Amino acid sequence: MEKVAEILTEASAEVVEPRFRALAAGEVMEKSPGDLVTVADREAEVIITRRLRELLPVPVVGEEAVAADPSLARALHTEPACWLVDPVDGTANFVAGRPDFAVMVSLIRDGEAVAAWIWQPMTRTAYAAELGAGAWRDGRRLTRAAAADTPEKWRGSMKPWFLARDVFPGLRDRVHAFGQVTGGRRSAGVEYPQVADGDMDFLVYWRTLPWDHAPGSLLVREAGGVSARLDGTPYRADPPGGVDGLLVASDPQTWEQTRAILLGLPD
Repeated sequence: MEKVAEILTEASAEVVEPRFRALAAGEVMEKSPGDLVTVADREAEVIITRRLRELLPVPVVGEEAVAADPSLARALHTEPACWLVDPVDGTANFVAGRPDFAVMVSLIRDGEAVAAWIWQPMTRTAYAAELGAGAWRDGRRLTRAAAADTPEKWRGSMKPWFLARDVFPGLRDRVHAFGQVTGGRRSAGVEYPQVADGDMDFLVYWRTLPWDHAPGSLLVREAGGVSARLDGTPYRADPPGGVDGLLVASDPQTWEQTRAILLGLPD
C-alpha cells in the first residue's frame, strides 16, 4: 500500500505539480469536444504505468491509454488482475488553475477494486483503501458516521442536467427535499473523500468511467458507506459504455432514502 502511494506522490511532484498554473501554449489539448487532456496527464500516466508494472506485472488500464486505444479497457473484464490509473482526475480544474484535482490508482481483481489510492497534491492529502481492511486518510483510519436523521439536513452533489429524465422524472422539484445540493467539485478524487470524511452525505453520478469511480467507491465502502447502481447492485469497475447511474451515500439508510427521493418512489 505504501509503495503505490509513493509512486503517485513522486509522479505528481515530477510532472503534474510543476505545471499547475504554468501550462504552456500547446500543452492543453482536446481528446473530444470539451474533454481536455494535458501533457501532465500523459506524462504522469507513463511514469505511473511503468512503476506499477515493476511492482506487479499485470495490465495497466490508464485513462489516456484507453483514449488512444479503447480495446485496452477490456482487461477490466478479461484479466484476473489489472491496474486502473487516472493520472489527473479533474483535468478541467487543473487547466483552469483550480486546486480540485487528484491522482488516482486502483488495483482490480476479477472486476472488483481490491485496493485504491487517491493523492490530492494541492492539500497534500493521501487516501487509501483496501477491500475488507478499511480506509485511511494520511494513515489514520476513516469511519464514516451515519448522516443526520432527515434529508432536510443532508448535503449532496449531482448534476441534474446530465441525468436521464425518463429515469428521474420531476427530479428538479424533488431535490428541494435535501438540505443542500451542489453541482459537485468536478473531480471524483475530491468528491468521494468528502463523503468518507463526513463533509458530504451523498453523491449522484450518471456517466461512470471506471478510473473516476473505482478508487472512491472502495474508499467510501471501506469507511462504512455505500456505492451502488440505482438497482442496488454494488459498483464494479466496468469498461466505458457500461451501466449508467451511480448513487453514493454515507450509510445504507441514507442510500435507500436518497434513492427513493431521486426516483420519486412512494415513502
